[in-house]
Amino acid sequence: GCSDSSGVVHDPKGVDLNLLKEIKLNERGRIADYVERRGGAATLMPTGSLWSIPCDVALPCATQNELTGADAKLLVKNGCIAVAEGANMPTTPDGVRILQEAGVAFGPGKAANAGGVSTSALEMQQNASRDSWTFEATEWRLASIMKGIHDRCYETAEAYGSPGNYVVGANIAGFLKVARAMVALGLI
Repeated sequence: GCSDSSGVVHDPKGVDLNLLKEIKLNERGRIADYVERRGGAATLMPTGSLWSIPCDVALPCATQNELTGADAKLLVKNGCIAVAEGANMPTTPDGVRILQEAGVAFGPGKAANAGGVSTSALEMQQNASRDSWTFEATEWRLASIMKGIHDRCYETAEAYGSPGNYVVGANIAGFLKVARAMVALGLI
């Protein structure tokens, strides 16, 4: 499923990504348009019910606190195995706790959502060097950055006694990076 402010789409056979991109990116349409164009294969549900749809992976990407503890319980009950945040704090602390206690892999936004900031940095680097990169070259650089973030979070969580806990890994790795920079600058 997927959603926007006009509602939630449930497409039991899987979301047609090409159609969704056409409607949302090219036409700037509403999610309700997707249902119309799928000819009965998908249904429109009330806003807020996205997390009740069984899924393997959930991606809260809209706003803070959109995935609550009650939503997390539904995801766990329906067999979700991973949640990755694509926004700033879209999962409530209660939701994070419930997902982690249930063994659902959880990618916090500070790590999983770093692609936008990283792409901005790549754009500044490209502009500063007066170079022009292909889409593929930019994607390769971004993939390398994101893999590095994943590896740092994973390894840090393991080193600090919380293997597989990306929240712990991201928090400690982020703290260490800032602390080391402050020491290097003589600030502490």
